[in-house]
Amino acid sequence: MKRDLRDYAKRTEFQLAMGAIVLFLLVGMGLIWLIYGSGAASLGMLCMGAGLATVVIIYLVFIGIEWILKSARPK
Repeated sequence: MKRDLRDYAKRTEFQLAMGAIVLFLLVGMGLIWLIYGSGAASLGMLCMGAGLATVVIIYLVFIGIEWILKSARPK
């Protein structure tokens, strides 16, 4: 059986990213809400969303570059 290490790396990166997002949202927002209240938690969610949007846009640019390079590569 052949192991596909690139596929394994992609799945692992995705799982780590999702775990980090869940950790930030649950623990980060939970602590902000617990200490400062719901108003601060909603503002924290807005700031986290803006930061996450930036990361997602950069990630989509990298996926686009990878797609362009794969389609330009001779078969």
